[in-house]
Amino acid sequence: QVQLVESGGGLVQAGGSLRLSCAASGRTFSGYPMGWFRQAPGNEREFVAAISWSGHSTNYADSVKGRFIISRDNARNTVSLQMNSLKPEDTAVYYCASQNRYTWPPTAEYEFAYWGQGTQVTVSS
Repeated sequence: QVQLVESGGGLVQAGGSLRLSCAASGRTFSGYPMGWFRQAPGNEREFVAAISWSGHSTNYADSVKGRFIISRDNARNTVSLQMNSLKPEDTAVYYCASQNRYTWPPTAEYEFAYWGQGTQVTVSS
């Protein structure tokens, strides 16, 4: 019922920047946080960032704190992830996720009900 589509991934050199976007459609649930996760080959899916419905509250994994910025535009039903000072270890498939129940701060996969297909981010050394 809820569809999430990521875009903006690509290949970038270490130290560069990328901006990911996630567009939501279908039956969405107002008032719930959204987030970003990532998964590298051979690794578990890990939490990256989350944002409240109002955008007033954000939460980041320690590995990206100070480098990544999450934002949302509820009028457009989108959430974005600005990634700066990228490192090779940031290479992964990045997934957008949405809740259908409220928890804060959400950092686990089970706290999100809907997921996009992912977009590949590759950072060269």
